[in-house]
Amino acid sequence: MTTPPFAPPTAQEIAVVSAQLGREARGVVGIAARCVCGNPTVVATTPRLPDGTPFPTFYYLTHPAATAAMSTLEATQVMPELAALLEDDEEIAAAYRRAHEAFLADRAPFGEVPEIAGVSSGGMPTRVKCLHALAGHALAAGPGVNPIGDEALRRSRWSPERCECVTPGAALAGAETTTTG
Repeated sequence: MTTPPFAPPTAQEIAVVSAQLGREARGVVGIAARCVCGNPTVVATTPRLPDGTPFPTFYYLTHPAATAAMSTLEATQVMPELAALLEDDEEIAAAYRRAHEAFLADRAPFGEVPEIAGVSSGGMPTRVKCLHALAGHALAAGPGVNPIGDEALRRSRWSPERCECVTPGAALAGAETTTTG
C-alpha cells in the first residue's frame, strides 16, 4: 500500500467542503488540491461511500468557482473538441490512458470495489465524459498527468493561482474568503 500525498481531513476542512457543496461531505479521505488561500479545491473520496454506494470519482472537484467554470465549458460544447484530441493525437490518447492508470493506482489503497473495478472517472481512458472529474484529477495529480483535464483548466476562466473563495466563515486558518485577482 502506498501513502497518499495528503493527510486525513480535519473537521474544519470537512465543514468547508460541506459549505462548498451545499450538503454534507461524504467519504472524504483527504484534501487532494487547495486554493491558493488554503481552502479545499479537490477532495479525495473513498471508492465506496459510507452508505455502501460505489463511488468511482476518487478526485472530486468541490471549489464552487472551479465547478462553475467546468460547467460553463461543458455548456459551450467544448467536450467534443477535447474528445477529438483523443481521436486525432496518439500522444494525447496515450497520456490519457496513463492518467487513467495513475488514477486507479491512487484510488487502490482506499479499497477495491468490484462494481467499479477498472473504472476511473470522467470517461477515461477512451472518452471525455465529465470535465469536473478530469479537472479534479488534473489539479490533484499536477500538470502533465491528465492532458484533457489540463486542457479543460487551460480553457476555463478559472485559475488555481487566483482565490475566488466566497463562502463566508469557511476559510481555513484565518485565510481571507474574498475574491481577489
